[in-house]
Amino acid sequence: MTRKLNTAERLASADKDERLADIIERTNSWDRFLVQQAVWHFGLANDTFSANDLRDVLPELSHGFLGAAINGLRQGGVIEHTRQYVPSTSPATHGHPIAVWRLSIRGLLIAEARRPKEAAA
Repeated sequence: MTRKLNTAERLASADKDERLADIIERTNSWDRFLVQQAVWHFGLANDTFSANDLRDVLPELSHGFLGAAINGLRQGGVIEHTRQYVPSTSPATHGHPIAVWRLSIRGLLIAEARRPKEAAA
Protein backbone atom coordinates (compact mmCIF):
# COMPACT_ATOMS: atom_id res chain seq x y z
CA MET A 1 0.00 0.00 0.00
CA THR A 2 1.38 3.42 -0.89
CA ARG A 3 0.99 6.31 1.49
CA LYS A 4 -0.71 9.50 0.41
CA LEU A 5 1.46 12.55 -0.07
CA ASN A 6 0.75 15.60 2.02
CA THR A 7 0.19 19.00 0.39
CA ALA A 8 3.82 20.10 0.70
CA GLU A 9 5.05 16.83 -0.84
CA ARG A 10 2.59 17.11 -3.75
CA LEU A 11 3.67 20.70 -4.43
CA ALA A 12 7.35 19.76 -4.26
CA SER A 13 6.76 16.86 -6.64
CA ALA A 14 4.87 19.06 -9.08
CA ASP A 15 7.65 21.66 -8.91
CA LYS A 16 10.27 18.97 -9.60
CA ASP A 17 8.26 17.66 -12.56
CA GLU A 18 7.93 21.18 -13.96
CA ARG A 19 11.68 21.82 -13.63
CA LEU A 20 12.52 18.50 -15.32
CA ALA A 21 10.11 19.28 -18.16
CA ASP A 22 11.75 22.71 -18.58
CA ILE A 23 15.22 21.12 -18.70
CA ILE A 24 14.07 18.58 -21.28
CA GLU A 25 12.53 21.34 -23.39
CA ARG A 26 15.80 23.34 -23.35
CA THR A 27 18.01 20.42 -24.40
CA ASN A 28 18.01 18.42 -27.57
CA SER A 29 17.42 14.69 -27.61
CA TRP A 30 21.01 13.95 -28.67
CA ASP A 31 22.45 15.68 -25.58
CA ARG A 32 20.04 13.81 -23.31
CA PHE A 33 20.86 10.53 -25.06
CA LEU A 34 24.60 11.07 -24.55
CA VAL A 35 24.15 11.78 -20.84
CA GLN A 36 21.87 8.75 -20.46
CA GLN A 37 24.49 6.60 -22.19
CA ALA A 38 27.17 7.98 -19.84
CA VAL A 39 25.00 7.17 -16.80
CA TRP A 40 24.32 3.66 -18.10
CA HIS A 41 28.01 2.99 -18.83
CA PHE A 42 28.95 4.37 -15.42
CA GLY A 43 26.47 1.90 -13.93
CA LEU A 44 28.15 -0.93 -15.85
CA ALA A 45 31.53 -0.02 -14.37
CA ASN A 46 30.32 0.59 -10.80
CA ASP A 47 28.08 -1.37 -8.44
CA THR A 48 26.34 1.80 -7.27
CA PHE A 49 26.53 5.48 -8.14
CA SER A 50 24.98 8.86 -7.45
CA ALA A 51 24.79 12.17 -9.29
CA ASN A 52 27.88 13.19 -7.28
CA ASP A 53 29.93 10.52 -9.08
CA LEU A 54 28.59 11.48 -12.47
CA ARG A 55 29.12 15.22 -12.05
CA ASP A 56 32.81 14.45 -11.53
CA VAL A 57 33.12 12.73 -14.93
CA LEU A 58 30.66 14.65 -17.13
CA PRO A 59 31.30 18.04 -18.68
CA GLU A 60 29.68 20.91 -16.81
CA LEU A 61 27.23 21.47 -19.68
CA SER A 62 25.49 18.18 -18.85
CA HIS A 63 25.01 18.88 -15.14
CA GLY A 64 21.77 20.75 -15.80
CA PHE A 65 20.00 17.72 -17.18
CA LEU A 66 21.72 14.92 -15.30
CA GLY A 67 18.64 14.55 -13.10
CA ALA A 68 16.39 14.31 -16.16
CA ALA A 69 18.66 11.65 -17.67
CA ILE A 70 18.67 9.63 -14.44
CA ASN A 71 14.89 9.98 -14.18
CA GLY A 72 14.46 8.76 -17.77
CA LEU A 73 16.58 5.68 -17.11
CA ARG A 74 14.67 5.02 -13.90
CA GLN A 75 11.34 5.33 -15.68
CA GLY A 76 12.63 3.01 -18.41
CA GLY A 77 13.56 0.42 -15.80
CA VAL A 78 17.28 0.51 -16.69
CA ILE A 79 18.42 1.71 -13.25
CA GLU A 80 16.86 1.32 -9.82
CA HIS A 81 17.09 3.10 -6.49
CA THR A 82 19.13 1.28 -3.84
CA ARG A 83 17.09 2.92 -1.05
CA GLN A 84 20.30 4.61 0.05
CA TYR A 85 21.13 8.32 0.05
CA VAL A 86 24.32 10.36 0.22
CA PRO A 87 24.76 14.10 0.78
CA SER A 88 24.97 16.07 -2.46
CA THR A 89 28.34 17.64 -3.23
CA SER A 90 26.79 20.26 -5.52
CA PRO A 91 27.04 23.70 -3.88
CA ALA A 92 23.59 24.61 -5.21
CA THR A 93 21.93 21.82 -3.21
CA HIS A 94 23.48 22.66 0.17
CA GLY A 95 24.22 19.00 0.88
CA HIS A 96 20.67 17.68 0.71
CA PRO A 97 20.36 13.89 0.32
CA ILE A 98 20.49 12.43 -3.19
CA ALA A 99 19.68 8.91 -4.32
CA VAL A 100 22.15 6.11 -4.86
CA TRP A 101 21.43 4.04 -7.98
CA ARG A 102 22.41 0.74 -9.57
CA LEU A 103 21.65 -1.00 -12.83
CA SER A 104 18.44 -2.98 -12.68
CA ILE A 105 18.07 -6.52 -13.96
CA ARG A 106 16.73 -4.99 -17.16
CA GLY A 107 19.81 -2.75 -17.42
CA LEU A 108 22.08 -5.76 -16.94
CA LEU A 109 20.17 -7.73 -19.60
CA ILE A 110 20.57 -4.85 -22.04
CA ALA A 111 24.30 -4.82 -21.29
CA GLU A 112 24.53 -8.57 -21.87
CA ALA A 113 22.67 -8.32 -25.18
CA ARG A 114 25.05 -5.57 -26.36
CA ARG A 115 28.20 -7.44 -25.33
CA PRO A 116 30.10 -8.61 -28.41
CA LYS A 117 29.74 -12.33 -28.94
CA GLU A 118 32.98 -14.28 -28.77
CA ALA A 119 34.14 -15.52 -32.14
CA ALA A 120 33.77 -19.26 -32.57
CA ALA A 121 37.14 -20.98 -32.32
